[in-house]
Amino acid sequence: MKIGRMLLLMQRESSRRGAPVLSVESAIGRGPFAILVFTVLSARTRDETTIKAGRRLLSRAPTPQKLARLPLPQIQKLIYPVGFYKTKARHLHSLSLALLRDFGGKVPSAFESLIPLPGVGMKTANIVLASAFGKDTIGVDTHVHRISNRLGWVKAKSPEKTSAILNKTIPDKFRRRLNMSMVAFGQTVCTPLRPFCTECPLTKVCPKIGVTSRR
Repeated sequence: MKIGRMLLLMQRESSRRGAPVLSVESAIGRGPFAILVFTVLSARTRDETTIKAGRRLLSRAPTPQKLARLPLPQIQKLIYPVGFYKTKARHLHSLSLALLRDFGGKVPSAFESLIPLPGVGMKTANIVLASAFGKDTIGVDTHVHRISNRLGWVKAKSPEKTSAILNKTIPDKFRRRLNMSMVAFGQTVCTPLRPFCTECPLTKVCPKIGVTSRR
């Protein structure tokens, strides 16, 4: 089965099951700053929690200028209970200052400019480039890493290695869709523990590498 067809089946099934990540755009919008804030908040946090925290924060500080003026304790209160909320609050405050100082309050559209920003790593930078600027990049998180290995697309022990392989093998036209499709699928079907293999639209073509228990 071709990659495009597989991603389409993932999207359809995830949408039918109400994957939380698919509601992000309607909840926080498509602006680069909103997407950047959400992606920073999302690390090691369920999307349901991240969406609520992101909406609270962005309702008070929809721009870097307004976020920079918020006291750190207030940022912490607004984003609680996301994982590592104190660290993320510091990153977001420093991030807003960096955007104002170095980019005129705008989110940069180049990977090399995003990476040095506080709280931004390779995954976050690539997600922002794909979601906010329409660039053909792949953001590799735990879902993308897990599913790519289960499908046999990669054989890698870390998301960083998975990212390197996918960026060499996935055609450009599919890269922008890959993160959202796999995250949604990982939330609803190809879950970390006991994936729903008997209900999966890809079950006939998936080698299920590393799956020891399934539903």
